Amino acid sequence: MTLATICDFLNEAGTYYLATVEGDQPRVRPFGTVLLYDGKLCIQTGKKKDVAKQIDRNPKVELCACKGGEWLRIAGEMRELDDRDARVAMLDRYPELKAMYDPDDGNTAVYCFTSGKATLASFTAPPETLAF
Repeated sequence: MTLATICDFLNEAGTYYLATVEGDQPRVRPFGTVLLYDGKLCIQTGKKKDVAKQIDRNPKVELCACKGGEWLRIAGEMRELDDRDARVAMLDRYPELKAMYDPDDGNTAVYCFTSGKATLASFTAPPETLAF
């Protein structure tokens, strides 16, 4: 398993669920953006959203996606990548977001895993893991 295969899995799954923490309360919401940028696994959101504020306060996150009898979990830490080229690449990958976001709007944010452990599992095969 590589970061590229993880990114492919998330893209093929279409929707994954990202968990953050707000105080002592876990928060989970659906996401659909993922991009392998400069060797980093990245997502996109708006800086004004609670999820961005939660990651900024506590960078520990987990995500989970399911596809065809397999599930992928990633536990790790994220940080915002303040890079215009990354914002452009994300919006080019998801052009439907251009109706709401612009790389220079001060709201579009790309968050990347700085470290993590991915586990791909199913009921029919032993789990695969990748630390990154």
